[in-house]
Amino acid sequence: MSGGLLVAGTTSDAGKSVVTAGICRWLVRQGVKVAPFKAQNMSLNSFVTREGAEIGRAQAMQAQACRIEPSALMNPVLLKPGGEQSSQVVLMGKPVGEMSARGYHGGRQQKLFGTVLDCLAELRGTYDAVICEGAGSPAEINLRRTDIVNMGIARNAGLPVLVVGDIDRGGVFASFFGTVALLSEEDQKLVAGFLVNKFRGDVSLLEPGLDMLHGLTGRRTYGVLPFRHGLGIDEEDGLRVSLRGTVRESNTAPPVGEDVLRVAVCAIPLMSNFTDIDALAAEPGVVVRFVDRPEELADADLVVIPGTRGTVRALEWLHERGLADALKRRVAEGRPVLGICGGFQVLGEHIEDEVESRQGEVEGLGVLPVRVRFAPKKILTRPEGEALGERVTGYEIHHGVADIHGGTPFLDGIRVGQTWGTHWHGSLESDGFRRAFLREVATATGRRFVPAPDTSFAALREEQLDRLGDLIEQHADTDALWRLIESGAPQGLPFIPPGAPA
Repeated sequence: MSGGLLVAGTTSDAGKSVVTAGICRWLVRQGVKVAPFKAQNMSLNSFVTREGAEIGRAQAMQAQACRIEPSALMNPVLLKPGGEQSSQVVLMGKPVGEMSARGYHGGRQQKLFGTVLDCLAELRGTYDAVICEGAGSPAEINLRRTDIVNMGIARNAGLPVLVVGDIDRGGVFASFFGTVALLSEEDQKLVAGFLVNKFRGDVSLLEPGLDMLHGLTGRRTYGVLPFRHGLGIDEEDGLRVSLRGTVRESNTAPPVGEDVLRVAVCAIPLMSNFTDIDALAAEPGVVVRFVDRPEELADADLVVIPGTRGTVRALEWLHERGLADALKRRVAEGRPVLGICGGFQVLGEHIEDEVESRQGEVEGLGVLPVRVRFAPKKILTRPEGEALGERVTGYEIHHGVADIHGGTPFLDGIRVGQTWGTHWHGSLESDGFRRAFLREVATATGRRFVPAPDTSFAALREEQLDRLGDLIEQHADTDALWRLIESGAPQGLPFIPPGAPA
């Protein structure tokens, strides 16, 4: 078997990443050697492979669903937005420059197509099946000519396409029909059918609509996945204007101690790797909330400033919102603050940035004895170390180089009183360290909080991936899905007018 499938979506955030991970976990449980692939990803949530390559976190999680090590082959092109107009282009895990959307779609994208196809071919030569994830919608008619992630790759690699629609948003039938009808005749031949995601209620009420959709398009629906809380894998979207009020979901046990710990995460612009917070949210008795107002820090036991693709912009935002002064007061009062990567950098005294913002010398919040200089070469490592008497692993993704002149060492960063700063992402996924850190926070705040002694973040992630696999196994037509992966799109699928514009 050397099969493949492209999971496309009617929109961004339709559930492509989750469905891809679920299909991967279902296949690997059947004894299939499978790998994920996303030709081009736009995300501020990224991960570092063992070889020191930067890829999207969603692909890293999909690799975990396949029970294999992630590699740059699985996400050859990663775009990291630096604002509304430009992105850093990461090719095969290494940054190759900044580019505007017009410049990228105007020619650079097509030049990367050969690399993308070579990576997919290498994966297909190594694994029994490769489950590819598209981006946005395949019916972006303004971008079809330069497409290398949706129908462009499906056509070149001969992949059948499964279109996922989020019925919880509404309009799913129109979205399915319109997606097919806006594709060219050659592209339509590869669209095998549909998968409904996030359905609530009695599926029998949906079936007449699915029958009508089949009659209109000649394409079947391969499954209806029910809505389930807490099933999202690492999100790609780090460009939301504000996440204030959003609480990280986690299926956990009741608190062990008498108190809970409240964690406020500053929803800074261009927030990256906010998935660092997931390990805190997985702890019984820890409530995690994204905030963007100074008064929302008042009752927080711990404030986290996460990573960002725009350190200087994040610093400006903290001042604009009044959060900078609130953070300084908090530090002066000895109340816990944790800065991760860009969040660590803004806590320092001085930032010299001719790389990311190109604003030169900028004053930081000045609460940690650190001076940061942005270097052209990005640091991409998988460090290991010890903190609070516990072993810790993590990963680093940053241009900023920290010159530390005081304080107590902490994960290659620094601690001063109850203010902590580190460039390490993922450190809170180390169970022993996370528990020790939360005990420190509880002591500093006088909370009668006790970390659960047996929470395993890795085990919770495995359970989550198994639940995704269960969704596919229990609510999709897996026999038909297997035939699709193994044999490609059915022959004789009808053309649905009008097709793509000339």
